[in-house]
Amino acid sequence: MEYTEKVMDHFMNPRNVGEMEDASGVGTVGNASCGDIMRVFLKIENNIVIDATFKTFGCGAAVATSSMATEMVKGKTIQEALTITNKAVMEALDGLPAVKAHCSTLAEEALRAALWDYAQKNGIEIPGLEEPKEHSH
Repeated sequence: MEYTEKVMDHFMNPRNVGEMEDASGVGTVGNASCGDIMRVFLKIENNIVIDATFKTFGCGAAVATSSMATEMVKGKTIQEALTITNKAVMEALDGLPAVKAHCSTLAEEALRAALWDYAQKNGIEIPGLEEPKEHSH
């Protein structure tokens, strides 16, 4: 299985690792079958994601996609954050092996779950954001 240089870089030197004490929103998603659990913390002020961190238990691709997703979301508005898809994360990493594509989906879902948590805590509706689904696969 071949990983790109960017994937290896984000795996060996992940950005934004750690729990955030005063997070505006926290999203946790997991895939029981492969054992990956991803938690994303977002700090949001004036509709802008000013900081993002993550904790991921999982394979190198899961760590790399979390790292890249948190890098991509910083400085974005909430609406822009919703445009960060698994495809965008994979492209930013110059691709992932097909068997690891689900890791980038987890990263997208964790971001959205954190945004959902933020919306719930603040009693706001974010157009285009749906309640996270529980995963059974």
